[in-house]
Amino acid sequence: MPAVYPWREAVDDGGLIAYGASIPDIMRHAAILVHKILMGAKPAELPIEQPTKFELVVNLQAAKALGIRIPPTLLVRADEVIE
Repeated sequence: MPAVYPWREAVDDGGLIAYGASIPDIMRHAAILVHKILMGAKPAELPIEQPTKFELVVNLQAAKALGIRIPPTLLVRADEVIE
């Protein structure tokens, strides 16, 4: 069944499309927050922030297996296309 996943790992494992926040970017930001806390910042005073980097990954092998044609305009916008 075609589906859109929030994490790119699902597409690496054979899923069709993933669109979501970049995990490496989230981890880098988490490390910055941990550093601030270790340097004495109070966790309650740190701002809540939304992810800023999102990635779109398309698996053409899965699309072919499902008989789905992915529009070229979507492929151009994708951060990564798995062929």
